[in-house]
Amino acid sequence: MKLSAFWSLFRFGVKTVLFRKSDPILGTVIVTDKCNLKCKHCSVNNITSVIHPYEQIRREMQTLLDMGVKILFFCGGETFLWKDGDKTLKDLVIEAKKMGFLIVNAVTNGTFPIDLPEADLILLSLDGDRERHNAIRGDTYDIIMENVRAATSDNICFYMAINQINKDAIRDVCVTARDTKNVRAVSFNFHTPYPDTRELALSKREKAECCEVIKQMMKEKAPVFNLKSAFPYLINNSFPTPCKQCLVIENGKISVCGRCIDVPGLCDECGYFFVAEYTLLFKGNLKIIFEMLRTYLKYI
Repeated sequence: MKLSAFWSLFRFGVKTVLFRKSDPILGTVIVTDKCNLKCKHCSVNNITSVIHPYEQIRREMQTLLDMGVKILFFCGGETFLWKDGDKTLKDLVIEAKKMGFLIVNAVTNGTFPIDLPEADLILLSLDGDRERHNAIRGDTYDIIMENVRAATSDNICFYMAINQINKDAIRDVCVTARDTKNVRAVSFNFHTPYPDTRELALSKREKAECCEVIKQMMKEKAPVFNLKSAFPYLINNSFPTPCKQCLVIENGKISVCGRCIDVPGLCDECGYFFVAEYTLLFKGNLKIIFEMLRTYLKYI
């Protein structure tokens, strides 16, 4: 992370905590909900299968920038499916940097060639060892790992949603992240149970067991991009929701925190680690503040 970006984000955090502000800092643009996969835990793919045009996405980026957003994510669907004429995801990332976003990240399922060195992080979904990942995402593990090793930059962060199928594969993913070329870190979420995927949700006991494994992997120097100080809040779903500092825009509609906010009661079962981390950060939790400083400086 550039020093100028660090100080800008640091000042934002200080003002938010001291003056109890709720201005947004993190924004996500959904470039399409079209996806080449049908993952068992996903409830938001191929609902419209529309690929939004470049000019619309740029306007949405400008809207977020004008609202104060400094950290931008491009999400899908599958982001590498996005194309408008000769413009690709790479053009969106480059344009976002030019516009003034301090950190620009992209989320992908990893089944397409990964040539995106312009992004600060590429969050790539890996949901277990080969057997359990493929049980969730189809026969994609080998092509994903081939694409990771052939990537043009080392800015990849594995992104695992822990559920009933893969809850025993946390260690496998941590070791793979540690030992694989081009992978900088691994980040976890618990499954957030949309009504059609409720059977994949973890119990409080299972969440606690998973957090113990993640903490052990941290001790073994696995590059985990999460904050263990937030684990008790995630286990008990005791962190405040929604995260008012995070916005999602999709086809002109802005949602606070995420698309799941439209589902009654779902926020109370949120499994997104970053939501817990950010809400606790901006509430002034000192352990979270110091741990986030160390973690972000290390991995971004």
